Amino acid sequence: MSVDFSVVIATFRRPKELADAIDSVVGQVGTTVEILVVDDSPEGSARKVVDDLQDPRLRYFKNPHPTGGVPSVVRNLAWPHAKGTYIHFLDDDDIVPDGHYVAVKQAFAANPAVGMVFGRIEPFGACPATQLQNERHYFADAARKSAICRRFGPKWAFTALMLFDKALLVCSASILRRECVEKLGGFDPEIRLMEDADLHVRAMREFGAHFMDRTAVRYRIGSPSLMHSPHPGKKQLDWERAGHRKIQVKYRAQHGMAEFYTLALFARTALKIL
Repeated sequence: MSVDFSVVIATFRRPKELADAIDSVVGQVGTTVEILVVDDSPEGSARKVVDDLQDPRLRYFKNPHPTGGVPSVVRNLAWPHAKGTYIHFLDDDDIVPDGHYVAVKQAFAANPAVGMVFGRIEPFGACPATQLQNERHYFADAARKSAICRRFGPKWAFTALMLFDKALLVCSASILRRECVEKLGGFDPEIRLMEDADLHVRAMREFGAHFMDRTAVRYRIGSPSLMHSPHPGKKQLDWERAGHRKIQVKYRAQHGMAEFYTLALFARTALKIL
């Protein structure tokens, strides 16, 4: 039996949230799915969650060398085993909205040349109301920018903003064709934070993306938020800066200074005006 979506969930000691994420996937109708759970905890804490569910669509992988929090490495352990036409890298505390995979499958069918489909992000969670409001404002602005980028085609405007502005999306909001992930080689294991932004930049530039103006993921916000912490620690800031710097350095090396600075100018002039 063919599989439409391979859902890769890297997890670390969040059994309740993991069970909720899995439930949101198995509850999808109109498509076929498999779920690859990759456990990064030394004790294999996610094994019980998978065993208790007793669903043949679930496969469990334990990282033999736990990373202590390097999702690029953990996700790369599983996706080469994926059988699906499309791959969804779902964080272990996020929720897939009802009907999402059917909508994504239709979007890929309507846009056969693109390698990636993404959509709006709906924040939720047990965090202060002001923080949740800030997150909603951020992702509403990201959706507005994504809709503007769509006017310029599937590649250059998306790529420019990802390189020279704030991130348009989180990892769970995108779904990629399997052959796209294979050709890109998955995640860069040398990037600890912003590894998903790096993958998205490469996917957008090489294969193009389509933005769906509908909710793609319910994004759980903790307190503090790793992505938008009001008081990030020095280590987190260093990892973020290093990740962003590596994305830009790689892009310049692979595609040349002329393209790199043309996109910088485009992001800081035409797209800013719009």
